[in-house]
Order: sequence, then C-alpha cells, then structure tokens
Amino acid sequence: MPRRFAVLPVLCAVLLAGCGGGGSGSQDAVERVPAKGGLRERVRAAEEPQAAAFPAARGKSLQQVADAAGAQGPELALASSVFTTGRDRVAFGLIDSQGQFFYAPTALYVAPTPQSRAQGPYIAPADVLLTEGRYRSRQAASEQDPFSAVFAAQVPFRKPGKYAVLAVTHEGGEQRASTGQLQVIKPSQDKIPEVGQTAPKITTDTLATAKGNIRSIDTRLPPQPDMHEKSFDQLVGKKPIALIIATPQLCQSRVCGPVVDIATQLKAKYGDRMAFIHQEVYTDNDPNKGLREPLRRLNLQTEPWLFVVDKDGRITARLEGSIGVKAFENAIQTGL
Repeated sequence: MPRRFAVLPVLCAVLLAGCGGGGSGSQDAVERVPAKGGLRERVRAAEEPQAAAFPAARGKSLQQVADAAGAQGPELALASSVFTTGRDRVAFGLIDSQGQFFYAPTALYVAPTPQSRAQGPYIAPADVLLTEGRYRSRQAASEQDPFSAVFAAQVPFRKPGKYAVLAVTHEGGEQRASTGQLQVIKPSQDKIPEVGQTAPKITTDTLATAKGNIRSIDTRLPPQPDMHEKSFDQLVGKKPIALIIATPQLCQSRVCGPVVDIATQLKAKYGDRMAFIHQEVYTDNDPNKGLREPLRRLNLQTEPWLFVVDKDGRITARLEGSIGVKAFENAIQTGL
C-alpha cells in the first residue's frame, strides 16, 4: 500500500470518541466562529464546496486522483466509525502540520484499495459546531482552539470491506490530498437500531432515579436538569424525542461537549414540539466501570450519538460522532 494511504489511528483518536435572543438554529452559525486569523472566512468557504472544483475520477485509481491533486494535505481524522453499505455519512476533521484544525472546500473519494477505481468526488460541506454563547458549556467556553466545524460527506458504499479514503481540499487555486481508511459492514451486521425501525423502550437516567443528584447523571457544566425529567421509555410513542448520548466531561475526544451544547440550543427552538433527553455514558461517571445500561441496550461502543424518534416511536435519524448545527437541526426536523 502506498505510504500516503497509511492509517492514521492517533489522529483519529483526536476526534473520534470511544475509539469519543435571535435564532437558535443553524442560520448564520458561521458568525460564531472567531474571525481572528481569517478562521471565520475559511470556515465560510468550506461550507459550500463545489464538485466541479475537484478532480473528476473518470476511471482513475484513487492513487491517480491523489497524485493529480498535488501536494500532501493536512491529516485526515475520522469523526464517525460505524459505516454500512448504501449511502452513509462520513464525518471527519482535518489537522494541519501545526496541530491546528484546517478548513477549506473539501470533497471525499473512496475505493477498496488505492489502486482500485475511485468513486467521487463527494462534497463534504463544513458544519459549524459552535453555539450561541448563552448555550455554551463551561467546558466549551474554555477551549483555546475550538473545534469550529466538522466536515461530512454522504458516500454510497457498494460493498462491505475496507476502504481507502481520500480527502481533497481546494484553496487559493491549490489542491491538497489527505488519506485514511475505514471499514464498511453489511446492515445485517449492524446491531445498533437503524432508521425506520421502532425504537427500543430503553430506560434512561432521570432526576428521580438519581434522587435529585443531577451531577451524577450529567457531566456538563452547568448540567441541564430539563433533559433528565422523563425517561425515554416514558415518552417514546407519545411524542417526538431527540436522544443525545454523550459525556461532555469524560469524552475521549473534543466533540461530545459541543454536541450537547447544540442540543441545548436547539431545545430552545424545538422544545415545545420535541422532548430532548441527554444520557451520560459511563456507570457512575467512571470509565473504569464500563458503559451505562442504555448504551448496552442500544449496542453502542462509541459516543456521541443522536437518535431522533417520531411520535409513533419510529427512528427517523441516527447520527454518530461529531454533529454540526445544520446536521443536528435537519435530524430534528425528520421527527416532527
């Protein structure tokens, strides 16, 4: 395998958990990105990649597409890990040689091996992770180098197996290539509840079961008591639900806190139409004690996760890993 297509496990661990007054939605979310150093404008450009700006595959191998792109790009770090055949979401971040998050218009290509025929380009718009200040946790507010946006592409995987992944960025007339690998499984091998299925009636932690000790069931600072009022099984089949599974304080990456912050912001907009439930990950908030029962019931091994369920109890959206404001809000709307 060519060296430029080597796996990047250390970098994946940076982003992947568990390997971890105005509008309250996605509109103008990029305005929350710091302007210093041109960051906001880079994220804005990365929000709207155009397929025509990237090399056409046209029967080329993935390695040939990488060679055509030119310079070696920033490191590719996957921000989701469960992939099945059919169209699936591939979330990722890019990290430059100084260890800073990198943003530019980006597209993905995939192939079973670097020598195989490439599929793509699949545009990967950046999706802002930063909420309005009033919805930001103390953990997020203390970040000196915030993870401002996540890239995500919808990729049609034809067969199960290992895939080489190529991210091509386009900035200032220059293209750069970044590489990684992922594993795709058959839907029958995926034990996590899927879109279209009836959601299992799991019992989630509540203030009542915690005997009022909110910090035992919510590591966010400050915690959100109104996301722990009712258990999932008490509401499923009665009203739409957004179930957020994440541990802001104990996350093994930097994406769990922002996901809960986004849920907090969107609850202000949709909370009268949908219940928002936050479930912590580790028993007694201690990673050494293993996963809490709701995660075991859902067959989850990573976090964060978002499940959106409609009023009939049917799963309408399932997202893993880093989830931006647009993706989160789009998921909510599927359940309303």
